[in-house]
Amino acid sequence: MLIAAGWGGRSVYVSRNAWKPLHSAAVAIGADQERVALPAGPTLTPLIPRSRVLVSAGAAGQALAKEQREWLAAGSIPTAPAGLQDMVDTALLDIKTLLLPNGAAVAGWSESWRYVWPRDASTIAVALSRTGHVDDALLVMKFLQRQLPPDGRFKPRYRPDESGVPDDRPEQTDVSGWVLWAVAQMLDDVPAGPEQVKLLTELRQLIDGCTRAALQITNRPGGLPEPSNDYWEIRDVRLSLGTAAPLAFGLEAAIKLQAVLGNAELSRAAQERTTLLRASIDQKFGVDGYPRYLGGNDSDAAIAFLLPPFTERADPTIVKAWRAAARQMLRPAGGLAPGAGWKNDGISWTPQTALFALTAASVGDRPTAVHWLTWLSNHRTGYGALPEQVLSDGALAGPAPLSWTDAFVLLAVDTLDNEFGNVR
Repeated sequence: MLIAAGWGGRSVYVSRNAWKPLHSAAVAIGADQERVALPAGPTLTPLIPRSRVLVSAGAAGQALAKEQREWLAAGSIPTAPAGLQDMVDTALLDIKTLLLPNGAAVAGWSESWRYVWPRDASTIAVALSRTGHVDDALLVMKFLQRQLPPDGRFKPRYRPDESGVPDDRPEQTDVSGWVLWAVAQMLDDVPAGPEQVKLLTELRQLIDGCTRAALQITNRPGGLPEPSNDYWEIRDVRLSLGTAAPLAFGLEAAIKLQAVLGNAELSRAAQERTTLLRASIDQKFGVDGYPRYLGGNDSDAAIAFLLPPFTERADPTIVKAWRAAARQMLRPAGGLAPGAGWKNDGISWTPQTALFALTAASVGDRPTAVHWLTWLSNHRTGYGALPEQVLSDGALAGPAPLSWTDAFVLLAVDTLDNEFGNVR
């Protein structure tokens, strides 16, 4: 047995064959339009075809299912490689079902996941925008804009009813980068002219707040930020690549956003800071092969944040390190852990596996992208939902669906569908 640090300094015992439950196998909508987490089990609760609506919802349910099908048809469903189309359609439906009317894109419907993580929500907004649902993407980002703190530094998660944060977890400075990247990606999906002006105008407070926050956070020697919690969601006293890299791609996005907004001074400041920060990442992290921690040696999924679609081009040196990271992060069931230094519990995590599928597609490595996507498709619930985790024996765990995984899957398949790949 091993001991790993838990949240708040608590210790938990883990092993290479840790067991966790599957908290939900799907989320569906009933006649009263309330969402319901469906339990795992041999018997599936009937759903109306091509929807996430319960058959038991009756006539009202049929109307809701029709709305979901019309929503799918109104967008652009990426064409998936052979055998993977159902996963794509289901991922879109699950994101739609987990998106609340006020723009709260919750991570999952199980109680501990029924919150909005700005990092996840930003990725979800990009997936919605990329699949032709720009209005929904804008709704997601406007929710984040309403939660924007005065200093622009987001907390890890927010209550979906907009009543604040659920606990005292410290801020996560990488979020400013994720938000800026998401808005810039959305801008590319909108025709030039009035629609772009509308998007930027409606998100101006969010763009400016996150730009100024990112500049303040990186106003240090070499542009490297102070240590902060990142997507691992653990208390950290060492600077991670998961904090530094998103701030770099966020500041890079701010160059374009501020230029289009006509703020030449902020655009220039973002350009100078991006150049400084990227040079420091290459010098300080690159010397050790881009590990998780500055001065460390464990590979981490955050290396993907140094490659497309988070950067314009892929440096072959980083691509090589990214491939090596996947080998070190591989877990018994065939998926990836968040990092090589993650606790030795044998569990594969679907968000990081889907992230690597997106990276592979973005650097033009179609076979690797299809490999990871196929693995994900083979580890879905009976309802077709993608879970958060896969145990060492292949059993599913955590909530299903997990919207962050859905978003990465959609972006990966869309990238393959468009045969995009940029290797420098």
